[in-house]
Amino acid sequence: MPKKEKGKSHSTRPVTRRKPSWCKYTPEEVEALVVKLAKEGNFPSKIGVILRDQYGIPLVKPIVGKSITEILKENGLAPSIPEDLEMLLRKASRLHAHLEKHRGDKHNKRALQIIESKIHRLSRYYKRKGVLPKDWKYTPTVLAIR
Repeated sequence: MPKKEKGKSHSTRPVTRRKPSWCKYTPEEVEALVVKLAKEGNFPSKIGVILRDQYGIPLVKPIVGKSITEILKENGLAPSIPEDLEMLLRKASRLHAHLEKHRGDKHNKRALQIIESKIHRLSRYYKRKGVLPKDWKYTPTVLAIR
């Protein structure tokens, strides 16, 4: 039996990787926009959404030749911890605070275990890729939150 699709409301990436003909921004303008949005405190994924929705830039890489995170690294604005890992750390810290108050909440204890296993898996990947230092260790009390 075929797998059932669960809706189509999600956005889809552009089909081609070439710069669209209707996009009139120069690479320098796009880079300046990325830097400006990062200085305002936006995460790389949020910058991509803002560029898509407000400026009509479908993808940064075909226009500039670099990804948003590469542009941020060049300008010294890249986050120290990758965004997906940081969001998991924030979620775990919120859940930890919740469990301090509500010790009998068994469902959320399990949810915290699942989140922490995702953190360990992702940190292992980033250590292997050299994004995180080899001695980086997740501890529930010490969290790197922006």
